[in-house]
Amino acid sequence: MPGPLRPTGSSLPAEDSFYDLLIDTLDGLDRSARGLFLQRFLKALTQLDLSESLSLEYWDRIVEHRRQLTELLGRPVSVKTALVDVLASANFLRVPILMEYDDLKKLQINAATDPLTGLYNRRLFEEYFDKELNRARRYEHHLALIVLDLHMFKDVNDRFGHPRGDQVLQLAANTLRRSMRTSDFAFRIGGDEFALLLPQSDDEQAATLGRRIYANFAAAIAPLRFDLPLALDYGLSVHPQDGDQSEVLLRVADERLYKMKYASRSAAAAARENGAPPSRPQPHAAEPAASDAGFAPGPVGPGGPFDAPDDIRAANVAARTAARPVMPPSRMLAHQAPGGTERRKAERISLATTHAHAQVNLGMEKTLRVLDISNGGVSLELDQSLVLGETFQAVLRVPILPAIRVNLRRVYLQPLSSGLIRVGCSFVA
Repeated sequence: MPGPLRPTGSSLPAEDSFYDLLIDTLDGLDRSARGLFLQRFLKALTQLDLSESLSLEYWDRIVEHRRQLTELLGRPVSVKTALVDVLASANFLRVPILMEYDDLKKLQINAATDPLTGLYNRRLFEEYFDKELNRARRYEHHLALIVLDLHMFKDVNDRFGHPRGDQVLQLAANTLRRSMRTSDFAFRIGGDEFALLLPQSDDEQAATLGRRIYANFAAAIAPLRFDLPLALDYGLSVHPQDGDQSEVLLRVADERLYKMKYASRSAAAAARENGAPPSRPQPHAAEPAASDAGFAPGPVGPGGPFDAPDDIRAANVAARTAARPVMPPSRMLAHQAPGGTERRKAERISLATTHAHAQVNLGMEKTLRVLDISNGGVSLELDQSLVLGETFQAVLRVPILPAIRVNLRRVYLQPLSSGLIRVGCSFVA
């Protein structure tokens, strides 16, 4: 094999000293070991899958070509220059650009991700959306799309500056990562716009995730004290019931997102008229029809004071329920419950079709079904043979949330057609 040519006064990069050392070292190896090394070395350098024999052959050509170019030009020529020239002439390199493998991986990552949030970018969103939609059509699976954007985000930039706005965007991205499954994909598709692709997810599962994200973001943003109703609004669509084409699913999800935002503006305007702007994000999703959201709205029932544990309040914040003006606790009492006690205008989440239950000690531990829940309290289903005290403790087990121990006060009793009793309870601090 031709030996290396080391011209004096070299102005080549330091890495060429490594290549000179490599050439010397390879001379001392037997053909088999040299071929195996060169196969892996050229693979790492050029991404070409050459056989051991071809790797040996082309390495010899590269070393000899480098020597000839150096003599012809009268100045040092790098190994990479000779390598690109030889492999391009042999039609191995269609685009003769050479870089280290780690640099290539960084370029690939940068081309696919948003630098601020680390989420996939819009280009990859369009690519993945088409791929997952084709897969869903082929195997007749569901595919859910959730589009999200930050409500009042422009006000954050205007009032607090763009660095704080960047902080909010990163917080939103982290919320998406923490809330979704490992099989889901998260993207930043615009300034304050995000999207999630949920393979094999139906409308109920997508709605559950949307509520979870809404609540998680509300909890994460609260310590920053922006004094703005900042929230992560969302809209969703599901293949196949909402459409079979990506543009249709995007349009449907966008329409539902903007219904939610419109309801938010209406709620904020009503709050301002009442002289009480909200101090934390409140639900502002207009209640969709069952076909829009994948579930029907729950009933509005009696409740108690605005004194709910944080986890329960977060669950209610997450609910896609009818938008109402956001009011402070002192103004939340407006209607009369059975028996003449007051109840409040508040969103109530129906849990009648879930496995939600409360464990209560009535001399012995009893499990009572949870009918619905709100900011202020819960409604339980009670057998007529059981007696609840005026105040009691319960452990609530509600889907999505961890088990939570609460103090409850009995507010009213209401007979049900099933022969059981509906017990309205308020949370007690």
